[in-house]
Amino acid sequence: MSRRALLTRRSRLAVATRVTAVAVCLAAALGRPAAAGDGPREVVDATTSAVLAILGDKSLGSEEKRTKIEEVVYARVDFDTLSRLVLARNWNRLSDAQREEFTREFKRHLSLTYGRNVDNYRNERVNITGDRKETRGDWTVNTKIVRGGPDDILVNYRLRQKEGTWRIIDVIIEGVSLVSNFRSQFQEILSGGGPERLIDLLRQKNASGELLKS
Repeated sequence: MSRRALLTRRSRLAVATRVTAVAVCLAAALGRPAAAGDGPREVVDATTSAVLAILGDKSLGSEEKRTKIEEVVYARVDFDTLSRLVLARNWNRLSDAQREEFTREFKRHLSLTYGRNVDNYRNERVNITGDRKETRGDWTVNTKIVRGGPDDILVNYRLRQKEGTWRIIDVIIEGVSLVSNFRSQFQEILSGGGPERLIDLLRQKNASGELLKS
């Protein structure tokens, strides 16, 4: 891949991550909570509609938006499942206490990672383009971030039903999975220092407001 093509891809991924992540973070702030009667498509539609509303609200300052994110972060994400998927087989290496702390710190780190993007909205729109059933009873909802022309970006949400409610367990942006991306990062850390090293690093990064390398 040429340098220009690589930079273009990174730019598109950055835009998609910004819109998608803020959408996930702010879902409950504006829309009603996910309900047992909502299907996967309805959950994604309510989530993306909510974020577009808040991003277009000129009365809200940056800090206020970030505060809302902190208050209601990831209300439509199943973080227990997401944490298991990210660690994969390494999940069994953690004690119950470590699992609880990892999930908490991972959730905080995603909030930190994506919360800083609230100021970068550029009037993008989100259209649902389709949906399909997956293995294990999961469901994928396909969306497109509409920027105009060839710069539109494809984003897929994978959802799983838990206790009668559909929740997001992965986001795939232009073929790049949030789960797979963090799994590869965490695997490297776990190989060098084990579960405690990973949890300590997340704790340190969250406390200092720094991000893990991408």
